[in-house]
Amino acid sequence: MEWIFDVNVWTALITLTVLEIILGIDNIVVISILTSRLPAYQQYKARQIGISLAIITRILFLLSLVWLASLTKTLFSLFGTDFSMRDLVLIIGGIFLLYKATHEIHGIMEIKADERKPKVLAAFGAVIFQILILDIVFSLDSVITAIGMAQQVGVMVAAVVIAMIMMLFASHAISAFIDKHPSLKVLALSFLLMIGVTLIAEGFDLKIPKGYLYFAMGFSGFVETMNILAATRKAKKSG
Repeated sequence: MEWIFDVNVWTALITLTVLEIILGIDNIVVISILTSRLPAYQQYKARQIGISLAIITRILFLLSLVWLASLTKTLFSLFGTDFSMRDLVLIIGGIFLLYKATHEIHGIMEIKADERKPKVLAAFGAVIFQILILDIVFSLDSVITAIGMAQQVGVMVAAVVIAMIMMLFASHAISAFIDKHPSLKVLALSFLLMIGVTLIAEGFDLKIPKGYLYFAMGFSGFVETMNILAATRKAKKSG
């Protein structure tokens, strides 16, 4: 029980939890976009299942450290670049995000509102499957970060669980806010394009500093929030 009084353990736990929450923002945006295509009464359930699956996936990855470490071993080389299983997963996940975001943006911009039809109930399983696949992609990034920052498996598991529980409670508010403001949905989809490019770049061993990505997302979100507040005030005055 010495760990209770170990400052290093608590510092690692707090730092890693905050980092996992930041990394999890991407996951919430993805889940919000995927579930938005479902009927309203299924969206909350799909988000809960998706995030719960992410918790299970990340804990399983953490408990399989030896196997996870093997994912970074070179499988083959192409044009002077080494590729591992992790690289392939990131590239495939990034390509899927690019396709998904482009498809959704096309649907918003090109299809008239009265022409849109809600997804049939059978789409629920397909959405859960897509969430599960992308959970694996984001889990790799998150878990490898956890392994690099903490030495105790218990600290890693605790940080992941705490972060994912917080995401579980925040996902509904974020999704509702995005759905309420269509312009934010387009902005969120543009974030998915950025994340997709970043994943592909990482798969090709091209490091894009995450700070630039988060700053761009944060700044764009701030500007759009100001636009929404200005439009709301204008509507109140005119009303």
